[in-house]
Amino acid sequence: MIYDSSRSASFVVRELLQKAEKRRSSHVIGIPLEDRKVEKRVPLTPETVSLLVEAGYRVLLETGAGQAINYTDTYYAESGAEIADSAEEVFRADLILKILPPTLEEVAMMRPRTTVFSFLHIHRLSRPLLELMSEKKINALACELFYDDTGLSPFVTSMSEIEGICSVTLAAELLSNVHGGKGILLGGVPGISPAEIVVIGAGITGIMAARAALAMGATVKVFDNDVAKLRAVRHELGSPVFTSTLQPNVLRNVFRSADVVIGAMQYINKTHFYRISSDLIREMKQGAIIIDVRMAQGGCFETTMEACLPGHPSVFERFGVLHFCEMSLSSRVARTASISLSNIFVSMFSSMTDCGGLGHFARFDRGFASGFYLYAGKMVNPYVGNHFNIPVTDIGLFLPGGY
Repeated sequence: MIYDSSRSASFVVRELLQKAEKRRSSHVIGIPLEDRKVEKRVPLTPETVSLLVEAGYRVLLETGAGQAINYTDTYYAESGAEIADSAEEVFRADLILKILPPTLEEVAMMRPRTTVFSFLHIHRLSRPLLELMSEKKINALACELFYDDTGLSPFVTSMSEIEGICSVTLAAELLSNVHGGKGILLGGVPGISPAEIVVIGAGITGIMAARAALAMGATVKVFDNDVAKLRAVRHELGSPVFTSTLQPNVLRNVFRSADVVIGAMQYINKTHFYRISSDLIREMKQGAIIIDVRMAQGGCFETTMEACLPGHPSVFERFGVLHFCEMSLSSRVARTASISLSNIFVSMFSSMTDCGGLGHFARFDRGFASGFYLYAGKMVNPYVGNHFNIPVTDIGLFLPGGY
């Protein structure tokens, strides 16, 4: 307390607050323009750009990068971003934020020791690309590989919620006559049976898809080999949902009557891969629909795996069944998805700044450290390393002071 001489008979309390300045980053974040034919999402919205600029980052945005989600260059500039006319200028930044993984041409534009964040899309990676990144000692992080206190990737969780709901609204659209479907109303009406939706995979995407389908009145059946996940589905959605493990005879009977099959199996960091054989697809009704939500991970069906190849159409017919195989359903609602992604990125970057930078944050947060598949050019993720037959080193050997 401080004695106030103007009031000799009393004491007054004056708050002596000293503002603690946060550590401010001097890093430059580059946001390049994505291939619009494949990807419309943007990692940062103008609102989150302003927060990062306030935290001391410089944000460099390639002109037109936000147009796919109806955010203009002017809006980004007013939020503090610097607009770059060329990709070369953006890829000279310290930190690159992308949705699609970098290409050979993009890595060639990067400076040594650049850090790049993106989704994994492992079929878009290649050994020559990884070798060039290794040569330049690039830090490469994949959104699917991070995990939080729940053991799940916050990026995968947010996109799975969106894609689960989107898959059912898409199914309703494809079943209509407008898009060449059989002209079926998803939920039916009194006297007419509802459509039958089969969901393969009881993770977050599967639960959200089942919930949305139930809300629209469809009959829903969920399959997974993880009984704990099936139990969670029943607890969350109740008895109207049929659940089963991936028993071949049960699957065969269900596929014969299904109007829509949604593939939502999770393959990242998994040792066992379950893909639905083409024999089951042959037994489906003519005009039935398959929606594969896991194309970025290689596909859930034998008939959709080929759609991962460059130039293959994302919508095609096989055995009389319509296959819908876009790389990312969340890109169909790109503005919603971008807002969700940017909320996670801004929280991550704020924590990284408070921790003193990338290396220190990785040292103290194992969930963040798990996001690396290349650290200073060294392969540190078994899932990616095994896929390309590249030796893997524990990332703890490279972090300041170890874990």
